[in-house]
Amino acid sequence: MKPTEFPGRGKVAIVRTAPHTVLEDYARLMEVAGYREALPKDRTTLLKINISWQTWYPACSTTPWQLEGVIRTLQRDGYDLVGVHNDTVVVDTADGEANNKQRYVTDKYDVPCIYIYKPEVNWVRHEPEHPFLVLGEVYPEGVYIPEPLIGSNIVHLPTVKTHVFTTITGAMKNAFGGLLGRKRHWTHGVIHETLVDLLMIQRAIHPGLFAVMDGTFAGDGPGPRAMHWHEKNILLASADQVAIDAASAMLQGFDPLSIPFLRIAHELGLGVADPREIEFVGDVDAAAERWSFVHDDTFASRGQKTIYHGALKPFEELLLRSPIVPWSYFASNFYHNVYWYPVVGRRRVEAALATPWGELFLNYGAEDGMAGAVLPSVEAKTVMQGLGVMAGGAAVLGAGAALRHRLSPRR
Repeated sequence: MKPTEFPGRGKVAIVRTAPHTVLEDYARLMEVAGYREALPKDRTTLLKINISWQTWYPACSTTPWQLEGVIRTLQRDGYDLVGVHNDTVVVDTADGEANNKQRYVTDKYDVPCIYIYKPEVNWVRHEPEHPFLVLGEVYPEGVYIPEPLIGSNIVHLPTVKTHVFTTITGAMKNAFGGLLGRKRHWTHGVIHETLVDLLMIQRAIHPGLFAVMDGTFAGDGPGPRAMHWHEKNILLASADQVAIDAASAMLQGFDPLSIPFLRIAHELGLGVADPREIEFVGDVDAAAERWSFVHDDTFASRGQKTIYHGALKPFEELLLRSPIVPWSYFASNFYHNVYWYPVVGRRRVEAALATPWGELFLNYGAEDGMAGAVLPSVEAKTVMQGLGVMAGGAAVLGAGAALRHRLSPRR
């Protein structure tokens, strides 16, 4: 199948929703988006679940109603489903799927999950039909992808939100964690081209490709975590990963063709990013909304951009590809989990939980003892790591001072 030839190219379903109808709304959404044409039923269908933070935060990770709505719709139609989780250096996946009530949903519907970061999962080298834009240079030893993903359909489950590195994040960015291993941060300097390379890989390895995006809460500012949340009551679905991300960008108030990964993918024929060429189906009046979202940075992301694109660029290899790289993981963890989430995020979470969608989350799984939410607090593990880093630094400085004292000329 050529990149320009796939069912649903340029078509995006959009549906308005409410907490009391959301599961039925997901079924209608997927129906009008044409999921059957996009996903061959004789293949296993993978659900690529997103966890951007291990504690619940509005618009941050795949919602339980998003996951349940998709599972119910596909299971009723006889699809064989498997969930897929990746890990990151700053998020604990096991805590994340529990705290976001994703594990509750997959267990409820007996959907097994693959954890592609575990040792038993085999990674194989992918040989592209056409040269990569950038991945061949980033990984000269070869690009390796999880073997269980090859030959299966995949449904991406992102949310509507901004991103510090890519302006918006959605279906295309959701493949970032699934296809690349723990060295994926090596690509941040060329992230837009990387996302296009990953879409080309997906077109090669998946017989069916689909995305279902939750905009019940949407987030702007320094996404994908430290965002301002907004109730938007919108759901999106499409077989065109480029078009659904372009639609999300439009709703948020951004020009899709000004976002490099969308423009490049459009120019290569991998999907449709030009708003004039996107066909909306469903509650089409909702597609005219423009939310004037803001794309912003955190203190941590500003530092990272200095390494990728600024004054520290000459030191990128040392800072991010050498044995000292754990410093950057610790810095991000400390900023988000020790400072931002408890100090800033907790108030935002409490306010979100007082909304109808927040109440739905609080009550999700209540019949099985899952009521409530894990609120952000100072993460003890990261604090202990910080104390260890400071103690180690003090020891190194002390040893250096002692050595200088011994080597200094005596008077």
